[in-house]
Amino acid sequence: MYEKTFPNKRFRLTLEFLKKHVDPSESILDLGVKNPFSEIMISEGYKVENTKGEDLDEDQTSIKNSTAEVVTAFEIFEHLLSPYEVLKSIEANKLVISVPLRLWFASAYRSKTDTWDRHYHEFEDWQLDWLLEKTGWTIKDSAKWTNPVKKFGIRPFLRQFTNRYYIVYAERNSK
Repeated sequence: MYEKTFPNKRFRLTLEFLKKHVDPSESILDLGVKNPFSEIMISEGYKVENTKGEDLDEDQTSIKNSTAEVVTAFEIFEHLLSPYEVLKSIEANKLVISVPLRLWFASAYRSKTDTWDRHYHEFEDWQLDWLLEKTGWTIKDSAKWTNPVKKFGIRPFLRQFTNRYYIVYAERNSK
């Protein structure tokens, strides 16, 4: 169904990972505004609420007030200056988060026209793992995948076999 949805590989693998760890009966708070992937989750039977576009570095009210059982954050944390504060504010006991990995052959993404669409962090897997550990989460499962592009050149060639995305399922440590 999602083979024609851009970006199809990322959406397909993210959905497979989500289905492996989250039952559709569990309520989800998806960090970030409603987006194509939150629509996919809803179409798959998940109960999804999104944050409203507030600056999560400054205001975690919607996260703290949420009664969702699971928090998802798909390609959000790279835009935040302080993902530590956001992770600490989560009340849910389950977390599914994906981030773009730092590529040694490309600098971090920075839009020239949009002040929000920039990557402050592009993680290495160990950095996200450490961040989760320091904020009280235990990683139960993870996966990585590539993001090949249909272009010619050295960087497109390297994207064929260099992992670009990292996804984890984590549970909150006992308080």
